[in-house]
Amino acid sequence: MSSGIAFEEPVPLIEENLMKPLSAKQEEIMSKDETLHSSGNPKEPVNPGTFLCPETPSPLSFVAADPPGESREEIQAEGPGSEQLLEYRKDPKMSSGIAFEEPVALIEENIMKPLSAKQEEIMSKDEALQSSGNPKEPENPGLSSETFLCPESEKCISTNANLGKHRRVHIGEKRFPCSECERCFKWKSELTVHERTHTGEKPFACSECGKCFRTKGNLTIHERVHTGEQLFACSECEKCFRRKNELTVHERIHTGEKPFACSECGNCFKSKYKLTEHERIHTGVKPFVCSEFEKRFRRKNELTVHERVHTEENPFACSECGKCFLSKSPLTEHERVHTGEKPFACSECGKCFTSKTKLTVHERIHTGEKPFACSECGKCFGRKDSLKFHERTHTGV
Repeated sequence: MSSGIAFEEPVPLIEENLMKPLSAKQEEIMSKDETLHSSGNPKEPVNPGTFLCPETPSPLSFVAADPPGESREEIQAEGPGSEQLLEYRKDPKMSSGIAFEEPVALIEENIMKPLSAKQEEIMSKDEALQSSGNPKEPENPGLSSETFLCPESEKCISTNANLGKHRRVHIGEKRFPCSECERCFKWKSELTVHERTHTGEKPFACSECGKCFRTKGNLTIHERVHTGEQLFACSECEKCFRRKNELTVHERIHTGEKPFACSECGNCFKSKYKLTEHERIHTGVKPFVCSEFEKRFRRKNELTVHERVHTEENPFACSECGKCFLSKSPLTEHERVHTGEKPFACSECGKCFTSKTKLTVHERIHTGEKPFACSECGKCFGRKDSLKFHERTHTGV
């Protein structure tokens, strides 16, 4: 006995134990209890039939007591797989209006039946979903649970790991340093390709000519030399190119754009490559060396043309007269002899020339510029061949 409430031991459910009519004293107690409950409980549950446990935030279901004088012999819980039968009886003795309901003794009919195969599948999926617990669910309702959104570019990334790699683009992180020159790269694949510049490895070979390349992309571009494929066409003049970057540089001829400026003289160029070549004029760097007598050149194509002097190769032939040339540019200039074309005009006197070089030499007549000086006597000349002719007076050659 505690607080004046008497708890009686459950008795087996037999006919003699059914609830007897309430006595006058019990009716008085129940009346007081109903008055107490009707005074207003500030913590009524929001959903009828659920009550909040003060220790845990989870709501608990509770079966309300039967009204006085009534009994409930069977209750079947709702929901598939919950076919457990429970029998209740109400204790005939009550105190403070509290009704104690007691389950009957466990008998064979009251054991829960096994779950069906469908119910087990549903429960298995539910447990797997709850155990995965991904804290970074996408906020966009249109994205799937396996998609992650980059906050900088709003690009959708397939996995959280790929999102981390993608964000290196925005933060400029370069995690992969070269052990030879300490240059750093954002991606492991970029480092692998770069390391081949140190090792000389070229694992991708052309099946036509056997030439080898460091990357599969460079091999693919080279193979278009053999196939003649030119995928990138200019929208202005319809000239076609094998590479996208070649088209981009070409289009600047039409737009007049020259985004690469020399920090020394301010001269501007259409491509970074042309700027690099020009800067060697200021630095004096000549990285391309002839293997025959070690003559050096600023440009790779200058070395290639020079090497043809040793091999006596003249691969560019005029279709009119058959004359051959070391490179394409002198052939183009020569062909203008046959066509009569002179596209380069002097802005001072209007005289026209077949090449830009000849126009430049002519313009020095108007400007008085003589950039070629003799190292012996200091006399200056407007043309390089004039300087060489003069130098013979000193050498006697």
